[in-house]
Amino acid sequence: MAAQGATASRSGLRSALPLLLPAYLWLTVAIFLPLSAMVFFSFMTDLPLSGKPWALTLGNYAAFFSQSLYPTLLWASLRLGLEVTLWCIVIGYPAAYVLAKVLKGRSREAIFLLVILPFWSNGLVRIFSWAMVLREGGILDTALNAVLPFKISIDLMYSYPAVIIGLVHSYVPYMVLTCYLTLQAIDDSLIEAGRSLGASRLQMLKRVIIPLSMPGLVAGAALIFVPVVGSFMEPRILGGRTGTFYGTVIEDQFVAVFNWPLGAALSFILLAVVLVILASAAPVLRKAA
Repeated sequence: MAAQGATASRSGLRSALPLLLPAYLWLTVAIFLPLSAMVFFSFMTDLPLSGKPWALTLGNYAAFFSQSLYPTLLWASLRLGLEVTLWCIVIGYPAAYVLAKVLKGRSREAIFLLVILPFWSNGLVRIFSWAMVLREGGILDTALNAVLPFKISIDLMYSYPAVIIGLVHSYVPYMVLTCYLTLQAIDDSLIEAGRSLGASRLQMLKRVIIPLSMPGLVAGAALIFVPVVGSFMEPRILGGRTGTFYGTVIEDQFVAVFNWPLGAALSFILLAVVLVILASAAPVLRKAA
C-alpha cells in the first residue's frame, strides 16, 4: 500500500509539473536572481557597473553596527510597522465583520467596492491626495472652518500622524480582505447556538468569532507589517524631515548616493530582522489560533 501511494504521488507530481513550471520559472527569474545579485552587491566595496575597482568586504554590514543611526532608524521603522498594523486591525476588523455578517446584497457590494478602491489608484496619487487634505488651508482645514463657529488651523503635513494616516489608508484593505474571508467562512449556526445558550455579544466575540477568524488576522498583520517596515514613499512625502525611517535611508543609498552595496546590505539586515520577528511570533500565533 505504501509503495502504491508513493507511486501515485510521483505520478501526480509529474502531471502537475507542467502547471507548476511557469510559476517557478517566473519566481526564479523575477525574484531569486535579482535577490542573488543584491546579495553579491552587499559584499562589494563598489558597484562593478561604475568601472571602479572593487573587492569583497564585510564593511557594508559592519557599517550598520558601527553607526547608531541605522539601528535607531530600524527601531523607529519597526515601531511604525507595529502602530500601522494595530490601527489597520482596529479599523479593518469591524469593517470586515460588517461586510461578512451584517450587510447583504447591493449594500455589501457598494461598501466592498469602496474598500478595494485604493487598489485601483496609483500609490503616489493617494499620497498626494492626503497632502491636499492634511496641509494648512487644505480640504480638512477648510471644511472644519466652514462648519465650526470659531476658526482653527489644522496642519498635519510633515508630521508623524500624517505618515500613519497615509500608511493606514494604503494597507487597511489587506486587513479587511483577509478578515472578510475568514469571517465569511464562519458558520452562522455557531453564532446562533452561542446566542441561544445565553452568550452576550462580547462573549461571542471573544470565544467564537475572534478565535475562528484568527488566521485572517494573522495573515493581514503579516501582509501589512512587512511592507510598512520598509516603506519610503509615504514617510518621504507626508513626513518631510520627520519621515526619515529605515526605508528612506535605503532608498537614498540606491537613488541619491548611488551606494548600492550599502543599500543592499541594509536591505538584507532589514529582511533578516523581519524574518526573525515572524519566526519568533509564529509559535505564539499558532497557539492563539
